[in-house]
Amino acid sequence: MKLGTGLFTAQQRPDDDREPSELYDEILTLTREIETAGLDSAWVSEHHFAEDGYLSATMPTLGAMAAETTDLEIGSCVALGPLYEPIRLAEDAATVDLLADGRLTLGLAIGSNPREFDVFGVPRDERADRLEDLVPFLRAGWSAGDLEYESSFHDVPTNVSITPKPTDESVPIMLGGGAKPAVRRAARTADGWCAPSSLSIEGVRKRVEDIRRVREEEGLADGNDDFTIYVLQHGWVGDSREDAWETMRDGYFYIQRRYAEIFSGESVDELEADRKEELKEQAIFGTSEQVREELERYRDALGDDIHFIFRTYHPGVGTDEMIDCIHRLGDEVAPRLR
Repeated sequence: MKLGTGLFTAQQRPDDDREPSELYDEILTLTREIETAGLDSAWVSEHHFAEDGYLSATMPTLGAMAAETTDLEIGSCVALGPLYEPIRLAEDAATVDLLADGRLTLGLAIGSNPREFDVFGVPRDERADRLEDLVPFLRAGWSAGDLEYESSFHDVPTNVSITPKPTDESVPIMLGGGAKPAVRRAARTADGWCAPSSLSIEGVRKRVEDIRRVREEEGLADGNDDFTIYVLQHGWVGDSREDAWETMRDGYFYIQRRYAEIFSGESVDELEADRKEELKEQAIFGTSEQVREELERYRDALGDDIHFIFRTYHPGVGTDEMIDCIHRLGDEVAPRLR
């Protein structure tokens, strides 16, 4: 079982008086600490036009993270696929992959926020079809020779070869989303799927069974199938369960309120009490032993080969506190899961 962390968003809460550049310096500091701690991966997330500065440029940030590390898997969880011009995304992802010497995983999803689609001029009702079109477009662009692909949404020039090519002429693509069409899209077209944090263990297990069934039915699975299951969940490692919750709570609720606004396109002043309790039940927090026991439940339900993204980057939590949590994960949790 692999264990990574993030998701870096560079969000600035109203009570945070740092300069935006300091937030990005913090991301690079935490990335170095994640590798030093012996964890497996570090991740960024993407949204646009947010008043709190939510990270919008995944590829430049991942390029900087690549330059700070040597062995760490880096990736987007997730980039908003339908909003990208595919040739430019193929170029940028290939460049980051070369900077990382083959350590990039490109996570994509369909997106949701109405304003993002309006500003980018992309019809929101085309988002699923555009993502389905994007994955083979990228792979065609990364393959040897000229780009040969008939896109339903983009003009594809002739006699053009996308350069540079990524390591091994490929970048692993992971797709997110919990709805059945999204899960099956990942099974058919991608190299991995990421379970959103809203899903229970049983919800993830059912979807993993569906993925394996789809891949077997379509002849995509064999004895060496390297399709990767990523599982995302918020959490924290502290001195006690109460300490861990107190440390992550405000940042966790802040980002969930912001997500409620992003997904609905409407202002959300405060989360309802029932929603806060539901979110607390979903999160994984406590001592190293308590967190390890919770992660073992996922391993027992899903198998040894899952990649767990333990989301410890909650806006407003101090840098030193996040570094301490990262090292507890690396020193006290990860070794017991491998």
